[in-house]
Amino acid sequence: MADTFKFRIDHHGSLVRPPELLAARAAVGLPPGDKSEMSGEEAAALRATDALRATEDAAIAEAVRQQRKLSLTVVTDGEFRREESRDAIFSAVGGFRRTPDGSWHAAGELTPHRSLVADDVAAVAGLTQVPAKATLPSPAHLAATTFAPGGPWRSARELGEALAVIIREEIQAIIARGVRLIQLDNHGYASLLFGGGPAALTLEDAIAVDAAAVTIPDKPYDVRIGLCPLTRAGAELDVAAASALFAGVPVDRWVLPYDTGAPAETELLRLVPADRDVCLGVVSPLTAALEDVGTVMDRLDTAGTIRDLEDVAISPSAGFAPVAGRPSIGVGDQWRKLTHVETFARMCWGNEL
Repeated sequence: MADTFKFRIDHHGSLVRPPELLAARAAVGLPPGDKSEMSGEEAAALRATDALRATEDAAIAEAVRQQRKLSLTVVTDGEFRREESRDAIFSAVGGFRRTPDGSWHAAGELTPHRSLVADDVAAVAGLTQVPAKATLPSPAHLAATTFAPGGPWRSARELGEALAVIIREEIQAIIARGVRLIQLDNHGYASLLFGGGPAALTLEDAIAVDAAAVTIPDKPYDVRIGLCPLTRAGAELDVAAASALFAGVPVDRWVLPYDTGAPAETELLRLVPADRDVCLGVVSPLTAALEDVGTVMDRLDTAGTIRDLEDVAISPSAGFAPVAGRPSIGVGDQWRKLTHVETFARMCWGNEL
């Protein structure tokens, strides 16, 4: 039997940036979602300006307060210091360069020059008694999206193995700061599980790279490391590939979409090994409309026929704003969605939350 360690009401990490934060970024030359040729270190230097830092601090404090009011079981900083989810590493590790088309390439030796997220998450933990959560891109995802032929790395697998060392050391730093829930994102598994075309890494290589990052010697028993492999299920699931993924990456929690009623959502849940817990994304962060209560509860009843609901958590099916300034819904709608998740949790588990 797995255990959620009571991290029952979860969310992926990114929240809709408030207007004053976007304005502060623009004022120092960091327009949201821009495609400049700025390196990660140059962007980090701009981000360190006092005015922007103060605006970020205030926005994070307010976001944490709102999450606490909703009785979420974990809180995050909303990724308010990041332009996008991978910015955690681009701004802290030398060797990445942004190209004129807006993509990032690993163009040199990868040298961390500061904490990726551990310091930021520890700061969040200082704002509330509610446990803080850390979210990181997986090394296989980073390698698949930054490897460029002709660069210093002979293959995406080789780049991924180097990144796995950095991510594993960061996970250890996060744990040392007292954080007990860590999520890695690699939405690239969607194409490997549903036949979406060629990928930079094979399924075997991606599993090996991500497994290396989450294999932590002497990991405390109460630390939960999760992996989100996709945010939307396709039509025809490759059952063998999904089984290999779930068996090959030794995480405690699988974070899966469960908000459309697609048969593949249920099949994915069925394939997760019994000794892992799952977090099901029961509401969509892409639409403002609130999901029908009866429909969601019926799906959770189905989930309860597949596995013990004591090993289940719920959340939205993706982050609310993986890229700064490009949310699908507004701030108010975002909080209504999270309130909806909290309501479903209380309907499922009542006072046992």
